[in-house]
Amino acid sequence: MDAFADPQAVARYAENPPRQVPGYADMQRMAMLLLAEHAPDDAEILVLGAGGGLEIKAFAEARPGWTFAGVDPSAPMLDLARQTLGELAPRARFHHGFIDSAPSGPFDGAACILTLHFIERQERIRTLQDVRRRLKPGSPFVAAHYSIPDNERALWMSRSAAFAVSSGIERSQAERARAGVMERLPILSPEGDQQVLSEAGFKDISLFYAGFAFRGWVAYA
Repeated sequence: MDAFADPQAVARYAENPPRQVPGYADMQRMAMLLLAEHAPDDAEILVLGAGGGLEIKAFAEARPGWTFAGVDPSAPMLDLARQTLGELAPRARFHHGFIDSAPSGPFDGAACILTLHFIERQERIRTLQDVRRRLKPGSPFVAAHYSIPDNERALWMSRSAAFAVSSGIERSQAERARAGVMERLPILSPEGDQQVLSEAGFKDISLFYAGFAFRGWVAYA
């Protein structure tokens, strides 16, 4: 995730997810609603990959009683999260690092949006186990990220690039992003993603979102 140490990339971050991820705002709203099914009005929510602050802002605006613990390995992205939250920032505590840097909880729910696709499979399982250990029994966890059938990766990444271009991203930029994702990210298949959640100990795993190359799941500790 070296790009998240690049000041220019950090400055542009908030612009890109809505232009690259189909239904981005609605996916965040669905994630919030799935958390709210079980989380109380005064819930404390763990957010892994909280840099940028976009999901915390969406959750905080919808649920005024919730507080948040946000974890991210990029200090510049955490600074951006504080800026993004503005007057909502006092409701979030930020922790620089990986899941090991998160408080022990227990939390009422957790979210990990557009983050797990950066993590190799075995490390992803360990990370998810550490998330689950920080949740109260039965608490919800929502995750969304790149997830593509193994034999369809080139097709869906091409379609994702076309979506980005249709959203106003320059074709050359979209193509560079497509090539970078294909080369560097350890993307799993949807079946592989569900298996990882299961191996980490989560139960009742359900797909709640699909948008071209992205999928989202809700599962329970």
